[in-house]
Amino acid sequence: MASFARIAGTIVGERISLPANVVERFPELGALRYRRGGLPLLMGGWALGRATVAAITLGRTIFVARTTRLDPELLLHEFRHVQQFSERRTFPLRYIWESLRRGYYSNRYEADAREYAASRVAPAAAPDTTSAKDQKW
Repeated sequence: MASFARIAGTIVGERISLPANVVERFPELGALRYRRGGLPLLMGGWALGRATVAAITLGRTIFVARTTRLDPELLLHEFRHVQQFSERRTFPLRYIWESLRRGYYSNRYEADAREYAASRVAPAAAPDTTSAKDQKW
């Protein structure tokens, strides 16, 4: 039975939960499923010419590499991909087409996910307490 669990973990990863402080700060992340490891990460890496990727989204499940920190900006980036999946049934094909045409980084879905994550993390950052007259330009 242990060998089956090890094989299953290699293929679909191991279920994980996010730290409570991350879900408290970004409640939308609490509604998703998370897995550490798994074949989807290797396949994503293969598509990019790498051994693996930091994270990949399939439907409502976010797969995170075993060595990747559960960083809110990365998780929010992947959350945006969950939204993209739900907006269009053809999202996976469109994503692949965008990547083939423009490359991974210039893919409009990747750009959108980066912008979304940055916009969500920025307001949560500590506000700047220096006044305008104290700032050095």
